[in-house]
Amino acid sequence: MDVNAVAFQVAKDDLASAVSWVARNLPAKPTQPVLRAMLITADDEGLEFAGFDYEVSTKVRIPAEVTQPGRIAVAGKLIAEITATLPSKPVKVFVEGSTVQLECGSSRFELPSIPLDDYPTLPTLPAVTGAINPRLFIDAVTQVAAAAGRDDTLPMLTGIHMEISGENITLTATDRFRLALRTLQWVPALADAEAKLLIPAKNLVENARTLDANSSEPVEIAVGTGENIGAEGLFGIHIDDRQTTTRMLDADFPNVAPLLPKVHKSMASIEISELQNAIKRVSLVADRNAQIRMQFSKGQVILSAGGSDAGHAEEAVPCAYSSDEELLIAFNPGYLRDGLNVIRTDRVVFGFTEPSRPAILIPEPEVFPEANEEGMFPTPETEFTYLLMPVRLPG
Repeated sequence: MDVNAVAFQVAKDDLASAVSWVARNLPAKPTQPVLRAMLITADDEGLEFAGFDYEVSTKVRIPAEVTQPGRIAVAGKLIAEITATLPSKPVKVFVEGSTVQLECGSSRFELPSIPLDDYPTLPTLPAVTGAINPRLFIDAVTQVAAAAGRDDTLPMLTGIHMEISGENITLTATDRFRLALRTLQWVPALADAEAKLLIPAKNLVENARTLDANSSEPVEIAVGTGENIGAEGLFGIHIDDRQTTTRMLDADFPNVAPLLPKVHKSMASIEISELQNAIKRVSLVADRNAQIRMQFSKGQVILSAGGSDAGHAEEAVPCAYSSDEELLIAFNPGYLRDGLNVIRTDRVVFGFTEPSRPAILIPEPEVFPEANEEGMFPTPETEFTYLLMPVRLPG
């Protein structure tokens, strides 16, 4: 292919969709100038757009009329901004000297081409490990990412842990103050697939956001097969004509299984929308990230906050509470709202052991558990669990 003589014509909407998708994964402040480039390859099959910053790679193919095959590179975010504003007419792209010419209707742009001598080799997508429904994948990642850490000094907590066991996947994230766990099923390439992977949460969330939840095509997860699952250190996603790879975290995710209580002294069921609205109102008098107190008794929970110079607020919300003993517990209101936001039922069920111990938040089950002989309530079967550390109360 002649790098210096690329020429093609492409539909504006196809071009805009492709370059915007690749550009959103390019670094805003690249460590090397060449990493701001978007690689455009024109061949007999159409066009391929690609980007890579040593951590995340993206590739997408679209149809086009290619009159001169070759490979060029331009500033990725710039060409995405340009194509987003073009009229709905065919776009012509060709090379003149050291510039890339872009024409659409009466619009004409000259973009400097970026030399490819120092551009890194794009990683190859690992073998496909299994497939999953896009809507299910998006929902599961969104739920779990709510609890992922953002402190880069603790890299093991900035990831989402994915455990593959045959047809079952378990996603887990924690920042030490809360934990989210989601189980789901997929179609593995091998029935006995087994792996434990740690993927950067921010990259996995970004991947999920770009997927079409209504697509009839499954999302293919590519991390290798057999004994090679995860061996390349790359987490790959492929759907339709798009693929992306992310370098996984080289860190050990903590063993969180002992943190999840099996039984509870008391449980409560509350309508999420009512609880969210009450938290929003009561939090107005709380200092930033100060605690919000919840006092549970038969038929209601009283939320309260404040007590300092900002004032005091409280509000009662109806709830079904299982114990005769009142319970006073306090939470960070932001963490509490985050958990409620990713529970997909109308009501949330809380499970409590002690006011000083973590509580669970789960979607309301079809059947509420009965107390055992010791008066303890077993955790209902659930696909999603949000574990939240309480805030210590004065005294």
